[in-house]
Order: sequence, then C-alpha cells, then structure tokens
Amino acid sequence: MTYQDLQRCVAEGASTAGITRDDLPTPALILDMTAFESNVARMAAHCRVHGLQLRPHAKTHKCPQIAKILIDAGAAGVCVAKISEAEVFADHGIGGILVTTPLVGRFRIERGVHLASRSPDAMFVADDVRNLRELDGAAAAAGIKLNVALELHVGRKAGVAPGEEALEFAGVIDSLPNLTFAGLQAYAGHASHVAGFEERKNASEQAMSPALQTKVLLEKSGFECPMLSGGSTGTYNIDCSFEGMTELQPGSYIFMDIDYNLIGGSDGPAFGDFQNALSVLTTVVSTPTEDMAIVDAGYKSFSTDRPFVPVARHAGGITYGWAGDEHGRLRTPAGAVHVGDRIEFLVPHCDPTVNLYDVIYCCRGERLENVWRISARGMSQ
Repeated sequence: MTYQDLQRCVAEGASTAGITRDDLPTPALILDMTAFESNVARMAAHCRVHGLQLRPHAKTHKCPQIAKILIDAGAAGVCVAKISEAEVFADHGIGGILVTTPLVGRFRIERGVHLASRSPDAMFVADDVRNLRELDGAAAAAGIKLNVALELHVGRKAGVAPGEEALEFAGVIDSLPNLTFAGLQAYAGHASHVAGFEERKNASEQAMSPALQTKVLLEKSGFECPMLSGGSTGTYNIDCSFEGMTELQPGSYIFMDIDYNLIGGSDGPAFGDFQNALSVLTTVVSTPTEDMAIVDAGYKSFSTDRPFVPVARHAGGITYGWAGDEHGRLRTPAGAVHVGDRIEFLVPHCDPTVNLYDVIYCCRGERLENVWRISARGMSQ
C-alpha cells in the first residue's frame, strides 16, 4: 500500500481493503466505528422511548455521511449552525434542516430563501421583528413560504424573552403572509456542561421552565406550536422529562470529548453514557531526552478553547503539553517512547477539533473501514 493508494481512498472512494491505522498519515482524525455506532443507537433508542424527535446538531461533525447514518437510525433531520453548513447538507440530499442561527443580512437571507426553494421543509429561527419583515419580503419575491421558529432567550446567547414578548413575536410571524410559524427553539447551552448531575438538572430546569410555559401560553392563545427544540448531550436525560418538549438537538454524543467526560453522570462522577469514539492519531518525530518526546500534532490539530490538554489513549504515564502550532511535547516514563511510535489522543473539545481536518478515518479495530470527507469544514458564514 502506497501513499497514492491511500489518497485514492480519500479522493475517489477506492477500496480500503488491507489498510490499517498504521498506514494513516498523521495527524489523523480517527473515528472508532464500534463506539460511534453504539452512541448513535443509544441516543436514538432514548428518544424513541421518550416519544421525542431527534434532530442532532451537525456542527459537531460537518459530515453528510454521518448525517445520513443518524437519519437512517431515526433522526428527523439535522440542526446546523450556519446557512453555509445547511447548503452543504442540502447538496448531499439531507432534509429536515433546522438552521439554529438567525439569517441576518442580505446575503444570508438570499441564501436561506434559495435553500428553502429546494428544501421546503427547512426551518429557520428569528428573534427580531425587522428581520422577520426582511425574511417575509424575500420569500414573497421568490414566491415561497419560509418556516420560521421563534428563538427564545433561555441561555447566554440570542432570543426573545419568554412569555408575553414571545407571544407578541409569534403574532408578528403569523401576520406575515410568506412566513409559517414552525414553533420554538430554546437551547440552554450553558446548562450542558454544568458539573454534577443534580446541579446540571437544576440549571436546565431553571433555563427551560420559561420556554415550556411559553409553549403553553402560545397554545392557549390559539397558536399551534408544533415544535419545542433544544437540549444537548449534557442534558439529554434531563430535558426528555419536560412536558411540552418535542425534540432534542444534541451533537457531541456521537464522538464525545474530554470536556463531556468531566461533567459527571447520573450514576457517578464520570459521564459515561456515551463512549469516546473520536481521537487524533499522532507520530513521535523526536525524543530529545529519555523522558521527553515530540509528536506531530499541536495547536493546528486539537482545539485549544478548553483549559485542559489532549489525553493519551491506551498509553499510561504520558502527559501532553503544547509545543506550538505543529507539535506537542510529551512527558513520558524514561525510555518508554521511541521515534516512529504512534500515540492516539482523546480531544479536549470535539466540534472545533473536527473543523481542523478535511477527512475522518473510520476504523474498526485496527482496520480502516471508510474515509469520510468533512464537507462542511470551514463553513462559518
């Protein structure tokens, strides 16, 4: 197997027969397929049991192949953070798209209308009356209707205040002839990483109670409110018990990362509901001293937005330290690591780490099973 053979797998989807992890050029983003499939099945079963739709957030993986697997497992579609991501998934035939960031600005609105023209079930969110009128005008010019959900302020980001303000806002959507009221989005992202299950439960309950009350208020006022979408990997087993919740939009559960490992579970100090399926494979390129090794993965290979570093997998006694853009510095037991050794690391934060790579190598055991392109990488508009 040559490097050119491997490139054909990436560029042309050629057979991966006979290719193993040891053949992969590093740094390499690795997906453990056994753990990934277990995670997918577990969340899908959880939502079925609780009578909820599942619309996983694709900003985590940015990969159409993964979106198709999630939909085949029962997901209603995908959430995306930006319109540019939505376009990529629509290009690959993915439906049920919910764009979770408001379309503000002429070009974003133009792109949203174009998306809705080819994907009529696409949904958008809004929290500004002027923006609503701009969306309505653009939809009218295109001869279509846009599905618009009201975004509620239940966290630390965007949204209309729950209660009477939200009721008035829903009335504006209802009054505009080219918009259809799709329901509510209420994403309390700050609750998802609260350490300790009871503390996290309290945080999510406090954040989501106003959203649940708003849904009741809307329905009592004569509005159909078919959707209340929210939830995260950290609160999936909390928000599912809220009466009025209709769907969850977690993302990280398919991969997991160190950040989520540390939040604590309902049954103990570790959050082990889902398995660590994502890692970065590195190569030792130098051993300056007996207890130091340099690997070929630094700031450009791992997210750096968390206060902790990558953790070596299946290799005890190794501590990672940042050593610049391209390298990491390992502290190791004396003489334990040699030039050419391959060391795999769990990532601090999966979403921004994935966005650093063009492809993800799907491995079952040591065997390379597939190569998936991260087609929405860099789509931040």
